[in-house]
Amino acid sequence: MVFMFLIPHIICAQKIFPVKYQSESDLKVFVVDYESQADLKVYKLQYMSQVKGNDGLWYFAKYKSEADKKIYFVDYQSQSDLKIFFVKYKSQAGWRNKGKIHLMY
Repeated sequence: MVFMFLIPHIICAQKIFPVKYQSESDLKVFVVDYESQADLKVYKLQYMSQVKGNDGLWYFAKYKSEADKKIYFVDYQSQSDLKIFFVKYKSQAGWRNKGKIHLMY
């Protein structure tokens, strides 16, 4: 029975809202220059309805209340919990470091 309540949260864990202050965030993120440096390759979705799974398909929510994860973009790689690289195509999105997959649940 508990499993049924967990599924919607897991499926929708890719609705993201960038916050202005680190104290408001669930996760500190750094955008790397090269794909090989990333823990996660991220593709930006246009519509919330496209969100599914935990594969780097992110929808940037317009409101904090819509988001499953609030992120703060840090200035230095050493400050981050997760390093991401934005890709051009949806098929390129995904985890490079599966050891950090739990951060997006």
